[in-house]
Amino acid sequence: MPNKITLPSPAKLNLFLHVNGQRDDGYHELQTLFQFLAYGDEISFTLNSSGKIRLLTEIPGVANDDNLIVKAANLLLPYRDNAVGVDIEITKILPMGGGLGGGSSNAATVLLALNTLWQLNLPTEQLADLGLSLGADVPIFVRGFAAFAEGVGEKLVPASPNECWYLISKPDCHISTQVVFQSEELPRNTPKIALKDIENADTTNDCEVVVTKHYPEVANLMARLVEYAPSRMTGTGACVFTYCASEQEARHIQAQLPNNIESFVAKGVNVSPTHTALGKLAS
Repeated sequence: MPNKITLPSPAKLNLFLHVNGQRDDGYHELQTLFQFLAYGDEISFTLNSSGKIRLLTEIPGVANDDNLIVKAANLLLPYRDNAVGVDIEITKILPMGGGLGGGSSNAATVLLALNTLWQLNLPTEQLADLGLSLGADVPIFVRGFAAFAEGVGEKLVPASPNECWYLISKPDCHISTQVVFQSEELPRNTPKIALKDIENADTTNDCEVVVTKHYPEVANLMARLVEYAPSRMTGTGACVFTYCASEQEARHIQAQLPNNIESFVAKGVNVSPTHTALGKLAS
């Protein structure tokens, strides 16, 4: 086993997001369709003899102990049967607060990497259960397959949406997931749909109702993008994804965006790039 590995930590999209109700504990019942992007952060792990978990890359505005990367590594300490530590470095390119799941993806990548480096041999389901304590989106990244999700996002069934090209655009604003889900304006009674009916269903992102009303930056961006191709917000925003027939079309639309809009072009993939990379390491 190598003492250093570098893994991609990809973004995800919610191709739709329906809020079906609210439980007594305050959590919302959801239905969503997750797909990964062949685009994201990159995390390097190097074993050390200190026994400590050291995050060598500071994330602006986030204390190390509050960082999901460190929290994920700490979750695995009880399973470690030696005193080997790890140095972690991250190249961060995914925007914070964009609805792309960057923090959850980072946490999942740590769980998967350390399970390999520390030779813990924990099953994927156990890693996913551990990850759920860090956030509802962590299990999808741990399991690594595109999925139809229900419950609070933890009940996952493999799915195979079209692996098309997307333009991902982010206006200059940060949206709080908590604020969106606490809003009285959020629809909470969207009828449930079955996985087999998704292709013909009239899907949407229920969070758009709240976000476009309170964040004109998102509303204006969506109004601009839908003139070119079908566009929708992912998660609770602020990122908007645009369905494109080709990489060329995506880059053409990207060229029309104002300078103050962050954007990138990426292909949707139904297997997480993290798992693809781990598979190559194992072979």
